[in-house]
Amino acid sequence: MKKNNKINKDSRKRSLQLAWFTVPGLIWLIVFCYLPMFGLVVAFKDYKNYDGNFFTSLFKSEWTLKNFEFFFKTSDAWLVTKNTLMYNMVFITLNIVVPLIVAIMLHELLNKRMAKAYQTATFLPYFLSWIVISYSVYAMLQNDTGLFNQIRRMLGLEGIDWYRQPGYWPFFYIFLHTWKGLGYNTVIYLAALSGIDKSLYEAASIDGASKLQQAKHITIPLLRPVIIIIFILSLGGIFRSDFGLFFHIPNSGGGAASLRNVSEVIDTYIYKLLMNSQNIKQSSAIGFFQSVIGFILVFTANKIVKRFDPERAIY
Repeated sequence: MKKNNKINKDSRKRSLQLAWFTVPGLIWLIVFCYLPMFGLVVAFKDYKNYDGNFFTSLFKSEWTLKNFEFFFKTSDAWLVTKNTLMYNMVFITLNIVVPLIVAIMLHELLNKRMAKAYQTATFLPYFLSWIVISYSVYAMLQNDTGLFNQIRRMLGLEGIDWYRQPGYWPFFYIFLHTWKGLGYNTVIYLAALSGIDKSLYEAASIDGASKLQQAKHITIPLLRPVIIIIFILSLGGIFRSDFGLFFHIPNSGGGAASLRNVSEVIDTYIYKLLMNSQNIKQSSAIGFFQSVIGFILVFTANKIVKRFDPERAIY
């Protein structure tokens, strides 16, 4: 009995020590994630600055739902919503498929040093700022001295004013987004691959299965839980966009106005609305709308997965 009490006491002590390590993260979560939620009230208020004090003005302002009506009545609502959804559907698909293929290829490499080198090379772009990348893109696409146009002129072709040609940019955005996130997403799959029992591959090899058949019948089925979780979590951001990608990349070449039809997404629209008109109530309403739709999609997708395959659901 005394021994059990001592074990329980040591266990509680150890748990308490581990809990203290979570305190900094908990404080960060409260300060930067939960406290700002108070600002959601602005989306439901006809906010007016009465005396220069934000909180006083907020409480004096009347309740309203007109801030949500504003977005749907604008001529830009369809454009930014369509762009956001279309890009994110492609991004979600490629961010699952491409890293999965790369991870399987790296996992199958016999030379582990080369595998580490390739993995590092794909991971490096993840640490680059979109501002840095935007100037690199500008160096390639600049009209007079850009690398692409120089190559075209060497081949006897005319240069292209890339920043005035919207038709090329969806492909640029898709490539850049996939390239930048490839290394990070690959690491997730590599971590999952390391947990697969190697005896399964050995048994498959003895039975004459090729590498492609092993990947199809062993690797991918065992990675299905990870793929499903990544897909469900990605759905939560389908109404959000990579702001740096769609804002900095076209702006580096001064093509924001010309490329607006293919580069304006909800996040850049909110930013411009806030910066140009200082309209925090309508900007907050659109941001709140994004969050609600994301929550509904994650909740619905998880419910569907839970119904057909309970073990693969998040909760």
